[in-house]
Amino acid sequence: MIVLHHLDNSRSQRVLWLLEELELPYRIERYARDPKTRFAPPALARIHPLGKAPALEIDGAVLVESGAIVEYLVERTGGRFGPPDDRALALAYRMFLHYAEGSVMPPLLVKLVLAQVPVLGRVAIRRIQPMIDVHLDFIESHLARQAWFAGDAITAADVMMSFPIEVARDRGGLDSRRPHMLAWLEKVQARPAYRRALDAGGPYAYTRT
Repeated sequence: MIVLHHLDNSRSQRVLWLLEELELPYRIERYARDPKTRFAPPALARIHPLGKAPALEIDGAVLVESGAIVEYLVERTGGRFGPPDDRALALAYRMFLHYAEGSVMPPLLVKLVLAQVPVLGRVAIRRIQPMIDVHLDFIESHLARQAWFAGDAITAADVMMSFPIEVARDRGGLDSRRPHMLAWLEKVQARPAYRRALDAGGPYAYTRT
């Protein structure tokens, strides 16, 4: 049995979504953030030393890192939601699978931290936002050419990209100026498996549906 250790309003929501898409049996252990610090609770550190979510328990082992978990689940189901056969699309799949956390999330996270710093934080954000805009423009141009991140069918690359795009709409400047991103997000959040994941995971701040 797969056990997903899930933290509210976190990256683990997309793992929960993928579990629902793949129709894998799983059990969910839910954790709430500290209402003052917004940090993960100490209980998560008893699951893995990093004390972060998502953490996936499989046969006594614990796997962390969203990308690694997503790749494992794709492999476990024989390649469902995996890369397309087309070589160019498969390369796009691989790139976006890692781009989500390696490139686009860091400036979004920096902006979140700076927003908590009075005065000086607001000044610094003016320098961070152009960095975020470069990513938003890149993603918008990519989705203007194709329906999903790796072609005409949804893949795990879309699952990985869901969290940064949701965060970008919430606090990263994503708005009607980038209609293809918003249309993609609306399509994602309307999927039945996504809706089931919301029911299973509890309140999630990054959806408006």
